[in-house]
Amino acid sequence: MTQSVPVLLSTTSVYPEPTAVGFELAAELGYDGVELMVFTDRVSQDPSAAASLAKHYGVKIGAVHAPCLLVTQRVWSADPWTRLRRSVQAAEYLGSPTVVIHPPFSWQRDYAAKFSTVLDGLAVRYPGITVAVENMFPLKVGKRNLVPYRPHWDPTRHGYDAYTLDLSHCAASGADAVAMAERMGKGLRHIHLCDGTAPGADQHLVPGRGTQPCAELLGSLGAAGWDGSITVEVSTRKSGNRTRRADDLHESLKFARDALGSQLPT
Repeated sequence: MTQSVPVLLSTTSVYPEPTAVGFELAAELGYDGVELMVFTDRVSQDPSAAASLAKHYGVKIGAVHAPCLLVTQRVWSADPWTRLRRSVQAAEYLGSPTVVIHPPFSWQRDYAAKFSTVLDGLAVRYPGITVAVENMFPLKVGKRNLVPYRPHWDPTRHGYDAYTLDLSHCAASGADAVAMAERMGKGLRHIHLCDGTAPGADQHLVPGRGTQPCAELLGSLGAAGWDGSITVEVSTRKSGNRTRRADDLHESLKFARDALGSQLPT
């Protein structure tokens, strides 16, 4: 069976190695492309440098993850509007159809108030690019769960045109991943494939090593002819060396393709 759903490798999956290693391993292991995480690595912040890596390794950049982590709040600009706009512009330059964005932080009041309107405007101005809002999770402080996102960590509570479903974030929030995917409906355009075990911990495990219904979800989407894209976004920080890191990423790719109903190319 020929599988049309591309399986990408997040460049953050090779951390603490640099962005370039993400391209190298994606090519070596047979991924369909990469998701460029715009991170603290200077190369990830330079679309021209990323394009050069893509050409050198023969790897497509299938998605761009906007710099919306706490550690990237000053990448490109301290202004979240600028970071979002530049992410979409980078995707256009790189020929990437998808931009992943987190919901606004709770302290970004103006950004949050106008977030939906700006997304609508970007969709009109850049019709070939989908900005997919990712599900997040509450933070546990003592016995309390704090929601650091506005209006919520679950983007389906508000409603957007396009979503990214992250399975590690489902584990961390205690959310039912299959139910969330159903709520996202036709708006589910992108998946961060990873695993987790319990609320409160964002682990980004290799799929199959946690408790999330990774295979069930991908299998149902594959059977339904879903035409979105998948990014393996796992943590290999504790792998210890390049060989173990590559093994984890190969295992993740095989898991994705097997679950979708296809096999690794021979």
